[in-house]
Amino acid sequence: MHAPARKLFPMLSATDFERSLAFYATYLGGQQTYRFPADGEPMFVTLQFAAGSELGIGRIVAGATALHGQALRPASGHRVELCVYVDDVDTTAARLEAAGAPIVLAPTDTPWGERVAYVADPDGNLVMLTREAAA
Repeated sequence: MHAPARKLFPMLSATDFERSLAFYATYLGGQQTYRFPADGEPMFVTLQFAAGSELGIGRIVAGATALHGQALRPASGHRVELCVYVDDVDTTAARLEAAGAPIVLAPTDTPWGERVAYVADPDGNLVMLTREAAA
């Protein structure tokens, strides 16, 4: 039997790194816990959220073929959907929309009891905002 994975660490590839960083740090409350390189323009950051969740954001450099000696990820189009738990779906969606994030699905109640909304981050990744169903 194979050993189970110890941890899932999602990483996004960002063509507009500064806007993506602002989206996840400023508007969704991520706190930067790692930055590479430590000085100058960052190529990668790790953000930590409440309850210990982490997200990595890597800069896509136009025309570059390698980053730190490794091939760049072939990132393009819709690559991932993130589920972000918030206290107030409507307020968070409105704040993101005011900051320029496209609303893909306006806040709505689901048949299973959650309130959800979908927004797109600066690179077009889907972000589902949700409030956990009442117990």
